[in-house]
Amino acid sequence: MLRVLFLFFFLCLLLTLMALFSSTPSLHKGPVPDHFDGQRFFNPGKPMDKGFWEVLKWRWTRQPQPWPEYSELPFTDKPPQRVAGNQLRVSFVGHVTLLIQTQGLNILTDPVWSDRASPFTWIGPKRVHPPGIRFEDLPPIDLVLISHNHYDHLDLATIERLWRRDHPRIITPLGNDAVIHGRIPEAGAEARDWGASVVVSPQLTVHLEPMHHWSARTPFDRNRALWAAFVLSTPGGAVYFVGDSGYGGGDSFRAARRKYGQFRLAILPIGSYDPRWFMSYGHMNPEEAIRAWDDLGQPQMLPTHFRAFQLADTGYDVPLRDLNLAMQAVAVPEGRIRPLAAGEHWLVE
Repeated sequence: MLRVLFLFFFLCLLLTLMALFSSTPSLHKGPVPDHFDGQRFFNPGKPMDKGFWEVLKWRWTRQPQPWPEYSELPFTDKPPQRVAGNQLRVSFVGHVTLLIQTQGLNILTDPVWSDRASPFTWIGPKRVHPPGIRFEDLPPIDLVLISHNHYDHLDLATIERLWRRDHPRIITPLGNDAVIHGRIPEAGAEARDWGASVVVSPQLTVHLEPMHHWSARTPFDRNRALWAAFVLSTPGGAVYFVGDSGYGGGDSFRAARRKYGQFRLAILPIGSYDPRWFMSYGHMNPEEAIRAWDDLGQPQMLPTHFRAFQLADTGYDVPLRDLNLAMQAVAVPEGRIRPLAAGEHWLVE
C-alpha cells in the first residue's frame, strides 16, 4: 500500500513539473532541417515510440540480469604521449570512452571518468571497474568528441577536468554546447549539425553523421539536443565512431559506407539492449551490430558499451557472449572484430 501511495504522489509531482516545464525552449536555435522541428530533434521517418509511460512500465517490471560488485582491473594502459603518422593506437578506457591516437593527435570519445553515469554522485548507475587509463596517465588531449547528452556519454565533471588541464577542442552535435557551457562557460565546445565537417588539422577532418538515437538529461528536455556519429578522415584511413544507436533499419550505416567508402575501423556499441521492447529503438544488440558492420563493408570493428555501467536489464557477460554467437552465425573472419577489456589497447593495421 505504501509503495502504491508513494508512486501516486511521485507521479502527481512529476506530471505537475512536466506541465510547468512543457514549454522549455530547445537547446538550439537555428534553421529547421529534416530532423528538427524548431523545438525538438528526431530521426526522420522513424519517430520515437517510447515515452514517459514506457519508462515507468520498464522500471516497474524490469528483471535485471546479474552484475558483479565493483572490482579493480588487473592492469591499466599507459599510452604514449603521441603516435605519429598513419599509425593508429586505440585504448579502451571503458563503456564508449576511447583514447584514439593517430597523426600526432590525442582524441577522446565520450569521456567518462566519474564513478556514476548520473546527475548525482550518490545515486545512479555505478561503475563496476575503474577506467582503463588513470586520468593522471592521460597524455595531453587535443580533441574531445561527444556523441550526445546522456549521462554515460556527456560527463560534465570529466569535461571540466579535461578543460582545466588541456583546453582541448570539443566537437558535439547541436544543442550539447549549451549543456557544456552551462557548467563551463569558457569551454570551447563547438556544436555542429549532421553533415557538417570540421578541419582539425591538415591530417584530420571530423564529420558528423546521423545515428538512430535520442537525447535527454531530465524528464523535461527530451530531444532538445541532437545526437550524431563521427567519421575521422585521415591519410591512413577513416575511423567511424558511434556512441549509441539503434539499428533503425541500417539506413545510417549504409549511407556512411556510400559516402566514405571503406573504413579502416568501425567502433560500434553492442550492450544495454534488454528488454528489447523498450531498448531496441536506441540500442543495438550484438546481432544488429553485426548487421551494421556488414552494412559498413565489414571493416575492422571494435565493440563498446559493455561491462562498465548497468544501464539496462542485460547481464554483465551477456553482450560478449551474444556477440560471439552472432559472429559465428555469419563466419566473421578471425581478428576482424576485436573486443577489448578496459585497460587494453589495439594497434590497428
